Amino acid sequence: MFEIIIMTDTYRHKGLRKQLAQVLVKKGIKDNAVLTAVETIPRHLFIPDNALHKYAYEDKPFPIGSGQTISQPYTVAFQTELLKIKPREKVLEIGTGSGYQTAVLLEVGAKVFSIERQKYLYERTKELLPQLGYNTKLFYGDGYKGLPTFAPFDKIIVTAGAPYIPEDLLNQLKIGGILVIPVDEDNSQRMKKIVKLSATNFETEDLGLFRFVPLLKEKGRD
Repeated sequence: MFEIIIMTDTYRHKGLRKQLAQVLVKKGIKDNAVLTAVETIPRHLFIPDNALHKYAYEDKPFPIGSGQTISQPYTVAFQTELLKIKPREKVLEIGTGSGYQTAVLLEVGAKVFSIERQKYLYERTKELLPQLGYNTKLFYGDGYKGLPTFAPFDKIIVTAGAPYIPEDLLNQLKIGGILVIPVDEDNSQRMKKIVKLSATNFETEDLGLFRFVPLLKEKGRD
């Protein structure tokens, strides 16, 4: 069992979310569905440490346990905007983490399948999301392998720094689909947007440097 989460979402929290959305607009986020999701979702409830709740609507990452973080809101909004999600599209998320990015994907209309490698985070988020009214398919497993049983996916998002682009994820993407993934380069990552043009052809766009926690090594690899 996990700590009891007090589900308090005040007018002050809602006002802070509106301010956060305005900050994201100034940073270049244009997708109204994404901005509405940021204004809607109580980010503070995804942060386990209650002492950090007063900072939850700053554009910063925060620790969530198991050496992981809840991503900076700008990063969440940026990756989501790149996916260009249409209602009811199947989206595979690699790295459930706190569940905040999952909630954003659900708010913009996606049908989400999410994988988490850290058992503690998987169990905590599996309890939390339904309490907040979000029901989706969560899996405990190896993100490098994706979810072949549920493939193909319209969109795939990776929320941790990957040392390379997993071939299994490319194979599980529909033709015309988009993969958004940060790929390691020294102590930061290059954000890549990959469009699958055919079974063997891909168009890759480099969208600059970001900082993520690393995607855990593939099971079976040193």
